[in-house]
Amino acid sequence: MKTSDFYYNLPENLIAQTPIEPRDASRMMVLRRQNDIIEHKHFYDIIDYLNEGDCLIVNDSRVIPARIYGEKDDTESKVEFLLLRQHTNNIWETLVKPGKKAKIGTTFTFGDGLLKAKVVDILEDGNRMAELSCEGNIYSALDKIGQMPLPPYIKEKLTDKERYQTVYSNELGSAAAPTAGLHFTKELMKKIEDKGIKIGYVTLHVGLGTFRPVKVDDVTQHKMHSEHYEMSQETADLINETKKNGGRVISVGTTSCRTLESIAKKKGCITADEGFTDIFIYPGFEFHVLDGLITNFHLPESTLIMLVSAFYGYDKTMRAYEEAVKEQYRFFSFGDCMIIL
Repeated sequence: MKTSDFYYNLPENLIAQTPIEPRDASRMMVLRRQNDIIEHKHFYDIIDYLNEGDCLIVNDSRVIPARIYGEKDDTESKVEFLLLRQHTNNIWETLVKPGKKAKIGTTFTFGDGLLKAKVVDILEDGNRMAELSCEGNIYSALDKIGQMPLPPYIKEKLTDKERYQTVYSNELGSAAAPTAGLHFTKELMKKIEDKGIKIGYVTLHVGLGTFRPVKVDDVTQHKMHSEHYEMSQETADLINETKKNGGRVISVGTTSCRTLESIAKKKGCITADEGFTDIFIYPGFEFHVLDGLITNFHLPESTLIMLVSAFYGYDKTMRAYEEAVKEQYRFFSFGDCMIIL
């Protein structure tokens, strides 16, 4: 398949700039894999489409307020750091703008001295390895001075950092939110559990590679970015028990999906595991775990719309996107969603 096969025309005014309130008031397109019927609902209706004995698998990764602004120590010229991933101790892979200011050995100060950074290496792709230092906890410093690393298509300033976190976020490490989970409220999650639907947790730390465009014409030639994941034995047992009892395993988001299918592909079964995955799911992929998927509306020609097409079918996915544009759904990170069953 060609990358251009996954293009669709999206009016700019449909790109959601701010999150909707309350979270579960977002719209939800309901899609069935066995037919072509499309229903238009709201996310708070999701409980009507979940059955007792099903389980939801959610990604509990928490976004780091990883965009920080500071000064180069010797010239006081302005600089922006975007922290991508922590490696060892206080060494972080970072995206620096402007990069020409960040030579090896250069030092920077952020938050009036609250945080300092020294460039220790330059990677092949131009990203910098930087050693961070501060008095006390680095994450506490970032919480004070950092901004959420919103996607480039969001131009509005986010007034409440928690609106780019899921209500169940727990494990710090993502550079972007697992956005399918942004629609849940704590009250809705309780209603879901009260109905007899179990909720299991995995962790996949989302990298900014999720926003990188596919630059090759032939989809099969694209190389995915690598992201760290972890799944406990408790969650593995829940999935296996759900399958054994005839329930459905429904993934909340493409990140949860990639975690489950990565483990199944690697291990041949669902069991506790952690590691890095660069799994690329596109039409023709054979799913071993998923019975349902909750996901937002994704960018044209992105790996995410390719994943959805693999699960729901290419033709039906592109028709659903046409319908979403026609019905004025809100797109991307702060937008509406679909559930595929």
